[in-house]
Amino acid sequence: MRKSTIAGMAVAALLVVLSVTGSRRELEPEVAAAAEDSPVRSPSTVALQGGLLYGRVVTDDGTTYQGRLRWGGDEEALWGNHFNGRKAENPWAEYVPPGQLPVERSSVTVFGIKIPGLKRPVDLSRPFLAHFGDIEGIEPRGRDLRVTLKSGAEFHLDRYAADDLADGVRVWDENHGVLDIGEWRIRSIEFLDPPLLDGIVRPLHGTVQTVQGAFTGFVQWDRELCLGSDELVGRTAEGELRIPFDRIRAIARLSHDSSRVTLHDGRAMVLSGDRRVGEGNRGLYVDDPRYGRVLVSWDAFESVEFSPGEPGPTYREFPPGRPLTGSVITRSGRRLVGRLVYDLDESETTETLDAPFQGVDYLIPFGRVASIVLPGLDMAGARPARVTLVGGEELPLELTGDLGQGNAGVLVFSGDQERPEYVPWSEVQRVDFDGPEVEALSDAPD
Repeated sequence: MRKSTIAGMAVAALLVVLSVTGSRRELEPEVAAAAEDSPVRSPSTVALQGGLLYGRVVTDDGTTYQGRLRWGGDEEALWGNHFNGRKAENPWAEYVPPGQLPVERSSVTVFGIKIPGLKRPVDLSRPFLAHFGDIEGIEPRGRDLRVTLKSGAEFHLDRYAADDLADGVRVWDENHGVLDIGEWRIRSIEFLDPPLLDGIVRPLHGTVQTVQGAFTGFVQWDRELCLGSDELVGRTAEGELRIPFDRIRAIARLSHDSSRVTLHDGRAMVLSGDRRVGEGNRGLYVDDPRYGRVLVSWDAFESVEFSPGEPGPTYREFPPGRPLTGSVITRSGRRLVGRLVYDLDESETTETLDAPFQGVDYLIPFGRVASIVLPGLDMAGARPARVTLVGGEELPLELTGDLGQGNAGVLVFSGDQERPEYVPWSEVQRVDFDGPEVEALSDAPD
């Protein structure tokens, strides 16, 4: 290629870069030119706050990295965010008497007529969900992913099912810089108390308006974006825009595939053309202190107004879970008291009761639940369950999720009995949970 041609192409490329940079400068301040989470930024310029994930990562070659963490590079970043996976086994199933496990019937439709098929036991595998602040460490081993909670409880997750480790983790290491470590290079992750320094990394906080009311707390947009440095992407008539959340005052759903975005300087614009500003949005997590956490679907979302908030809870502010204890009242009037395993799954106060109402999914730690009252069998399709929280608030929740027919029942370990009594979900009328002052009655199985 001739030298004059090369020079011409270089000049043209430079003009394109300058043009793009000029078009974006109107919305992005110079200090945002290098995104806060960019791998090229020196970790020494990122001041850590107590609410940000922090820990020690050991790779397969024995190298240790320590510093601030972020899952998938631009996903979960706070102790209040959730780590998700799927449990590889159900250790509680062995306590159910033979023949009493719930069953489901398959069916096929022929010429518009539904024909019942064979009965089979319900799937007892369960999703795993825990705040990062509740976790002590994570160890991948082959197809097994062992998660240890602060309480000492261990959960074995299916490595090949969907889990948050699949996207790897980003580490801001003081000596090595910023690194993206892939899933299969990770030998172990140990969570630690972070240094409590003044920070410029701000969690998203605001009030989300929905069809059933408002929720206020830390926000994860599209279940992932949770820091002020994260960018909202969309298109206007002038082209694509990438706007840091730090510059956004409010977002309102304008239609099924567009949003109105209002900046702090008063300017407003309509964004579309990207799933995160339209119907492809997977919803907003809000860490509302009243309930723990809620997931607002895009259909239920109306608007969010961002506001300054305190730094997120620190690692030490998540106490270890304790065993669930309380009582179960059956539909025949029997009352069983002892240690509880709800849905043949949840056995600790840090685990969550998951059920929706009008497009909002509630993920309430059992430590905040006082009681669950189910409607009569003849009203099961018409009335919701009544869930009363420790503070006295009563929530109507739909009979799906942890309150639906897929619930596998409750185990009650009473007194010194070696084996618990099993109560099928269809026989449960009411569950009352003890407060934190009640001591655990027994230990979990290995």
